[in-house]
Order: sequence, then C-alpha cells, then structure tokens
Amino acid sequence: MDIDENENKLRSLHISSLDEEDDEDDDVEEELSDEDDDEEDRVPMTLGFAEKPKNPWSLLRQYFPSKAGGMPAWLDPVNLPSEKSSLCDFCGEPLQFLLQVYAPLPEESTFHRSLFIFMCPSMSCLLRDQHDQWKKHPETPSRSVKVFRCQLPRVNPFYASEAPAEDGTEQPLTVGAILCNWCGTWKGDKICSSCRIARYCSGKHQTAHWRSSNASHKVLCRQLETSGKEIESAASKSLWPEYEIVNEDELELDEIPDNNGSASALVSRSRKDEYFGKLQTYFKGSGESRSWASFHERISLAPDQILRYSSSAQAKAIWPMASGRPSTVDIPKCNYCGGTRGFEFQVLPQLLYFFHVEDGEDSLDWATIVVYTCESSCEASVGYKEEFAWVQLASQSISH
Repeated sequence: MDIDENENKLRSLHISSLDEEDDEDDDVEEELSDEDDDEEDRVPMTLGFAEKPKNPWSLLRQYFPSKAGGMPAWLDPVNLPSEKSSLCDFCGEPLQFLLQVYAPLPEESTFHRSLFIFMCPSMSCLLRDQHDQWKKHPETPSRSVKVFRCQLPRVNPFYASEAPAEDGTEQPLTVGAILCNWCGTWKGDKICSSCRIARYCSGKHQTAHWRSSNASHKVLCRQLETSGKEIESAASKSLWPEYEIVNEDELELDEIPDNNGSASALVSRSRKDEYFGKLQTYFKGSGESRSWASFHERISLAPDQILRYSSSAQAKAIWPMASGRPSTVDIPKCNYCGGTRGFEFQVLPQLLYFFHVEDGEDSLDWATIVVYTCESSCEASVGYKEEFAWVQLASQSISH
C-alpha cells in the first residue's frame, strides 16, 4: 500500500478541527472568564457523539479509537501510569475510565496521540477536587479527575506503520501489560496468592473480586488457566457502559432538526428536555441566565454531543456558568517542559445520561470538564504525561 495513502488513512481516524494547522501565536494573556467571550469569533469545533460500535473490534487499541466507558484502549500498552497516578487523591480508590480521544498532530513525534480521562465516581471526591483546583498550583495537587497524554511516532514497537486493516484482523505488534482482572484498566502488579494467575491493580480490587456476587473469584480461583492474552473484559459490573465516540464538524450542522434528533438517539427527547429544564431552572435562579443562554444556543444544533474538540490555539471552551471559570493563571504550566497549557477539548454533562447515572443527591454530576494540554505536546521520558482538567459544577455553589 502506498505510504502517502497509509498516512492519510491513519490521519482520518482522529478527532480534529478545521483549524488544526492554524498556528498563529497570540501573545496577549487574557482571562478565560471575561464576559466578552460570548461575543468572540467562534472557532469551528469538532463534536463528539456517543454511539454503540457497529464492530466491537473497532474499539481495540490497534484501531486507535476514540471511546467512552468500558476499559481504556491504552496507546502505549506497556508503560502505563504509575500506581499512585491511578488512584483518587482523596479516597485512595482506583480511578475509573471516563473516555479517550485519538488526536494526533502533524509532527512525527505525535503521529499517534491519545488523551485519556479517568475520574473517581464519588461525587464527594469531585466536590473536594473542585474546591482544591482553586489552590494556586500546589506542589502536590490532589485530584479526583486526571488526564493523561500519550504519543508515539509512526515507527514504534507497538503498531505497524501502515493503516490498520478495516476487517477486524489487525493485531498489535506486542502484547501489552497484564491488567487488573477486576477493572481491566490499570496494571495488574498484584497477584492472587492462591491461584497465582488472577492479577489486580490494588488490594481493594482484589477484595471486590473475591466478594462479588457475579463471577466471584472465590468460586473461580482454582479453575483458572494461565493465559498470555490481554484481558478482553473486566469482571467488575460497575464500569460505565462502553461507546464509540464518532465526530462531526460543527460547521456542518447548519440547522436544527425538526424532530430534535433522530428516533434512534441514545438519549430520548423527554430525558433531554428534563435534563435541560433542570439546568435552566438552576441557572436562572443563580443569576446565570446569560451564560446558560449562550451555552444552550451553541449546543442546540446537536444536543446529544458529549464532547467538543479543537486543536486551534484560538479555541475556547463554552461555559454553562459565568462563575467557576478559570483565568489563565489558574491553568498550571506543563509539568514536563514548563510550557503553557491550552484548551484542547471539553466533556459535556450529556455523557452522564449515556452512562445511566442516576439523578440523586449524591450522584456524580458536572456542568463541564475542560481539558488543557501542553501546547507543544512535549516529549518526556514517561509513557503517559499528566495534563490538567478544570471541573465546573452546576448543582453546588461555587466557593473558593
């Protein structure tokens, strides 16, 4: 297959913006929370939508997927984040996989590039996270939402340099690290002392597997056979449902559908109306009606969108609320090169409905999660570079 054809095919897999190659510098430091953000020229965005995959194999790591829920498809399958990085800094539980975005950049070092979000499913931890994020760059930040960036050159030890075959037969070049049998997410550094086969990322997940009512390891322990394969499913039933993230350019959405979405939409119109009604009531009551109106207008052409992405340096997040928005000084510099971090994408609260999160007092909730990444996408000696997420909450008063 022609090399240029291969490169074009690989590039077509990723989420991108129409202004991807716009590298115009802007040396003026500005507040991200300025009121005139609503009046700025809008940068075209790429929107992400959650869909059940037509072919389950398309979510395997060798197909470089963008996906939400289930288990992560690690880009570098060997050099995973450390055990400390995998834990919620408040409760100490292993973080749960939220989503990943495949977003390569033109440079050779970022030919493959994915961004991963993990978070603690505890709302109490998210509240503490939201409070702590206002602290001015503590030496050791505490987070319940963590973002990791991984990038590889075209020629690498894990994948062929040609585009993967679109028939489900593609195989990675190397086997990945052994993952936790319970969550299927983090490296299984701990081994069951009885069967010497089952692996776990933490003692908590080993205990959870032993005590689970479904597929209890206590029952299956001595029936297991050694396998060198990567695990295909996790024993835990508490992972969020798995979806493929498909993308569409916002500019192509030039009119609002008369039926407010197709009949096959994964979120029903009644549920969306209920959700937006609750948000609107809250925002009006808290003096946030202007921000809400702007936010609602921007997403109304595609209310099912779960993600907004752009690699343009001029792109900015849209905020449901005026309060709880960061300024440029609130976004820490890159941990590895000391460079500036810029907006790359945001996760919208619609994702919670796809994950069937109950609407309860202690249920997980957010207004938006905005991800800022190193503007130079620097290289470092670690496989996964930690980036920064800013959480804006809607259901709690913002105090800092």
